[in-house]
Amino acid sequence: MAYRFDLISLFPAELDAALNFGVVGRARQRGLLDIVLTNPRDFAFDAYKRVDERVFGGGPGMVFKLEPLLLALKQAQAQDSRPAQVIYLSPQGVPLRQPIVRQLAQHARSILICGRYEGIDERFIERYVDLELSIGDYVLSGGEPAAMVVVDAVSRLLPGVLNKAESAEQDSFENGLLDCPHYTRPENAAEGSVPKVLLSGDHAAIARWRLQQSLGRTWQRRPDLLANISLNATEQALLASYQAEFAKSKRESG
Repeated sequence: MAYRFDLISLFPAELDAALNFGVVGRARQRGLLDIVLTNPRDFAFDAYKRVDERVFGGGPGMVFKLEPLLLALKQAQAQDSRPAQVIYLSPQGVPLRQPIVRQLAQHARSILICGRYEGIDERFIERYVDLELSIGDYVLSGGEPAAMVVVDAVSRLLPGVLNKAESAEQDSFENGLLDCPHYTRPENAAEGSVPKVLLSGDHAAIARWRLQQSLGRTWQRRPDLLANISLNATEQALLASYQAEFAKSKRESG
């Protein structure tokens, strides 16, 4: 049975169209991924279909009302008997990291709540949300872009979605490190040449080079990731060699 995403959003048509391309679009077409959209405005009570109200206690902006969200959630939950984690996309959530993506991919479905305005009524979060997720320390106009990020990241890990499963296994963060550099034809260009080891046909040497580059790139760009990894003796030696070469290059260029 296909993995199911229920997306609760005020802009279902736009979100649906945006998720109909690339890896996600192909997964939907092949029946590996089911994306169902629900608009909370359909559950608004007044003639104007309002889903927002002023903030209690005063202050600028409006707040997403509890009732339309709750009714939209109940409809989504009733359409599929499989349990689903309810996720609210919020700048106050825990940072989205690859381990969380892998965890979500192990489930059968997820329900994503796309907020708007100053946020949603806190009572909804306290009572019905299982997990708040953030895609970064910045504020968006709504949760739709964040929801697309979650759908795309999870979809890549679903069986059969990628033509080669090892493509996902070799992505950045899968082993806690950034990915190594990649090259393709032509072999030589005005911008430089492809590293000779990649043309050698020596698969063991290529694997060592790629691991070293991955370690070195992580050390340069995201040293915080290395703090969470226990490197074995081989990895420590490869990283030390990379650091020595890097220091030598800096001295020669300076």
